[in-house]
Amino acid sequence: MTRLRALISLTRAPAALTVLGDTAAGASAAGRRLRGRRALLPVASVALYWAGMALNDWADRELDAVERPERPVPSGQVGAGGAIGVAAVLAGCGVAAGSAVGPAEAGLVAALAAAVVGYDVVFKDGAAGPAAMAACRGLDVLLGAGGARAAWPTAAVLAAHTCSVTALSRGEVRGADPRTAAAAVGTTALAAVAAASGRCTSRRHRVAAVAAAGLYAAQVGGAQLRAYRSPDARTVRAATRDGIHGMVPLQIALTARHDLAAATLLAMIPPAVRSSGKKVSAT
Repeated sequence: MTRLRALISLTRAPAALTVLGDTAAGASAAGRRLRGRRALLPVASVALYWAGMALNDWADRELDAVERPERPVPSGQVGAGGAIGVAAVLAGCGVAAGSAVGPAEAGLVAALAAAVVGYDVVFKDGAAGPAAMAACRGLDVLLGAGGARAAWPTAAVLAAHTCSVTALSRGEVRGADPRTAAAAVGTTALAAVAAASGRCTSRRHRVAAVAAAGLYAAQVGGAQLRAYRSPDARTVRAATRDGIHGMVPLQIALTARHDLAAATLLAMIPPAVRSSGKKVSAT
């Protein structure tokens, strides 16, 4: 049981719920349901998310020994070699699941896996880090769409949100620059407007999209505004957590524009995310 808890912590397992909406939003925008073999796409997303978290902890093992010694690798719950092994197995499973859907998805899932490795090993600590993480999220959305052009705006919205949250998260230990928090608030406002104002199938779809976008703006924007007013590490960590969890209402808003059934299923995720967030950190 101790080993299982360590693996759950290493991969931030419950936080993977926040990526399920990526492929759903992409599929909705492209008019492609996640049925049959395409149901493997969310599985691929989750596996690659977990792989990225394990690889992240391996890459940050020396820094975490100083700043976050309670994490699985520096605390000795999982060895450095074990973390790499977990990441490799999960990445292989994710690529295999995505490739089983079709040639377009095979190319996209391979690109997503490469982007995840690139972020964790090369770009994370540099100026390109937030953009690299945003690319991962955008590719995940396009994976659900099979690369269809119709999903590019949806991918851009979720990528922009991810970029701003990642930039703000860099202040989780020492605090953030108020300008970074202000930029995050502005990005959240623009993302909410984009999600609510895009083309919708019907009035019912529009109402659902606007409601979800409003919830997203209140939840994420409110936390980021508090970080702007008081950019200390504790407030920034809270804003980062809300930014990660707030991905789900944004995904719901984008999905609801064309697929209310899928949006309804996604609406079941936030309570689970909040519950799991009390036990396992998402960051």
